[in-house]
Amino acid sequence: MIGVGHSRFGERQDVNVKELAFEAVKEALNDAGLTPKDIQYMCLGSIGVWYEEPLPAVAVAEYCGLSGAGLMRVEAACATGSAAVYSAYTTVASGFTDLALVVGVEKMREVDTFTAVELMGRAGSYMWEFENFGLTFPGYYALYATAHMNRFGSTEEDLALVAVKAHKYGAMNPLAHFQKEITVEDVLSSYVVAWPLKLYDCCPISDGSAAIVLASEDKVRELKIDTPVWIAGIGASSGTGTLAYRSDFIGLDATVKASRNAYKMANIEPKDIDVATVHDCFTIAEILAYEDLGFCGKGEGHKLVREGQTEIGGKIPVNVDGGLKAKGHPIGATGVSMIVELTKQLREEVKPTSRQAPMKNYIALAHNVGGTGHYCYVTILKR
Repeated sequence: MIGVGHSRFGERQDVNVKELAFEAVKEALNDAGLTPKDIQYMCLGSIGVWYEEPLPAVAVAEYCGLSGAGLMRVEAACATGSAAVYSAYTTVASGFTDLALVVGVEKMREVDTFTAVELMGRAGSYMWEFENFGLTFPGYYALYATAHMNRFGSTEEDLALVAVKAHKYGAMNPLAHFQKEITVEDVLSSYVVAWPLKLYDCCPISDGSAAIVLASEDKVRELKIDTPVWIAGIGASSGTGTLAYRSDFIGLDATVKASRNAYKMANIEPKDIDVATVHDCFTIAEILAYEDLGFCGKGEGHKLVREGQTEIGGKIPVNVDGGLKAKGHPIGATGVSMIVELTKQLREEVKPTSRQAPMKNYIALAHNVGGTGHYCYVTILKR
């Protein structure tokens, strides 16, 4: 990574999808010291069912001055952003190009909440679990929450602590959707969405964009980039579309497999990681991620959050940008946003500095899940 950019997340009725993408693209190109004409390939991640553009890669490229570059638009549910990063990474690593741009963008607030929830719910097992039983993603993750609580003794208060931590750091992040701290009581008293998940256990429906510029080693040397952040490993995996086919609901096998592949490629272990962003679409998802990524043993994730071990100053700072829960979750932008945040962490450029995680090994991890482990990408960054 030689350039990163990020829009403000939230309800962005002030811009259309092209203008929203431009905010991140302009910042990323300026950060890299490049112009649009320097970009040879752009991969855009966007679900795109909420807004007006049926061909967002073409529309965004035209608006941003990138017409003529090779284009691709990818989708992997909530892991779309990381899938776009993976696509661009492989084009550079293979030698197909030496400069690539990744853009993640979503305008989810173009439809009402009920329509957005339905459209996301269709992304599970449509003909069986959605059409016949009305199961949407709060319900999917509620199944995992109740299973974890029954097996390991985690509580509603533990879930609330995840939300409190997210809002604590979101309040420090000027680009976050939610910038207000909350209390455990606020979470517990919010209305039930799918028990035990309440309103404050759920991420918001957000608009936003993020962008990164990837360069080959030769191009980094040519441009004399003094603070590149390298992709050291990427792991990808998947799970069944139909949850009824799974053996249990206490973890996401896709996360386990993707992370182990990424660790092997990067030649690291979980204990080497200085800071992480994990896919906390619901509070239980963050607790599952601690366990599946190997930050703790199975059934011990809630203990990490109880002890403050995933805050700055703890064992492994996680989601100190507010995470999906408070920063927001514009689906196509989320995975790219994670990489932007971690690049700034590894460069030690985070503002305000109260959000900066201490660096020892200069290694970071991004964990991006699509659906309920339907897709998973884990990306390891090093400086």
